[in-house]
Amino acid sequence: MRYTILAAVLALVSTVCGCDAEPRADTLRRDVEAIAALGTTGVQARVVGVGTDQAAVAGHSNTSVLAAVSPEGYFRIGSLTKTMVATVVLMLVGERRLSLDDTVQHWLPDMVRGNGNDGAEITVRHLLQHTSGIHESPPEMATAEDYYRLRYQVRDPRDTVAAAMRHAPDFAPGAGWSYSNVGYVLLGLIIEQVANRPWYDEISARILEPLGLRDTRWPGDAPTLPDPHANGYQQFEVDGPLIDVTELVDADASAGYVSTTADVGTFYRSLLGGKLLRPEELAQMRTTVPVEGVTGLVWPGASYGLGLFAVPLSCGGTYWMHNGGQTGFLTNAGVTDDGGRSAVVSLSATLAVGEDVTQSKGFAQLRTVGELVDHALCEK
Repeated sequence: MRYTILAAVLALVSTVCGCDAEPRADTLRRDVEAIAALGTTGVQARVVGVGTDQAAVAGHSNTSVLAAVSPEGYFRIGSLTKTMVATVVLMLVGERRLSLDDTVQHWLPDMVRGNGNDGAEITVRHLLQHTSGIHESPPEMATAEDYYRLRYQVRDPRDTVAAAMRHAPDFAPGAGWSYSNVGYVLLGLIIEQVANRPWYDEISARILEPLGLRDTRWPGDAPTLPDPHANGYQQFEVDGPLIDVTELVDADASAGYVSTTADVGTFYRSLLGGKLLRPEELAQMRTTVPVEGVTGLVWPGASYGLGLFAVPLSCGGTYWMHNGGQTGFLTNAGVTDDGGRSAVVSLSATLAVGEDVTQSKGFAQLRTVGELVDHALCEK
């Protein structure tokens, strides 16, 4: 995933706001405070369902002036972008303009080749489900020095693909599961071939405008966030300092949109509620394979469909979600199986992970975020 996870200790305060005084408001308050207590600079969460719209915040939006976090604040949603890309792909499938069995070679001739990579063997479904085997390189921004050097760099998506082609694939297409940002960069390029316009214009026309998501924005090459927003902070090494990484150019079809907890929740409720895809395509999206590696440790029992994780609920059943991390911001969005209730939580600091991943505060941060979503979706 497009995140690094970091740890620090800060003085934190918390507030909560909501539309009623139901007992679950106390649960949401405790959960955001638990995330802040790990060293997360700022936290905002929103739970929306029938008869309820609650928001809770904790920590600070800025470590310099210790301003409160806004429950309406903008943030980078990271890989939640992937669910939007997958939705557009499946819309095109429903219109018979694209097939899940189409190969990458068919739409992007000779782009995926060399060192054992073969676009003729990789399908659109493989890209959507992270089963392509394309090697995922480590994040370029591994240090504070990397961030200062690269934060305003505009990268052509074709260069991202070319960099991946310098490595042999991790496995044959369909023979394993490994999270791939490059796969979604390729999907963006395929959408552009099918639609004959930028992939983010398709998202705007097919998702944002119909749902009235006016606070979800494609930043393009702009490095700043709209107001209000919390500053994003990154700890690049265990016990290292928090670095303000708010300004960043890092937008492609694997990550990049700016949004709010309200808009993100509306999107996921609409998607699982059947307002965006036909039943046939939504069923394809919800057909999953087991996940592997650290992802399975963070969300035990999780599986991955086409742009969505399926995760067991502690109260029984399954919820659908995606995690998004993008240098300084970490977001989880979860929604019940019927799309009736959503929980979105955004963190404006990501905590570092050392060699012992499961013992790090960064790992604890991810697990605690998952617990907030589980609690919010289980309480009725």
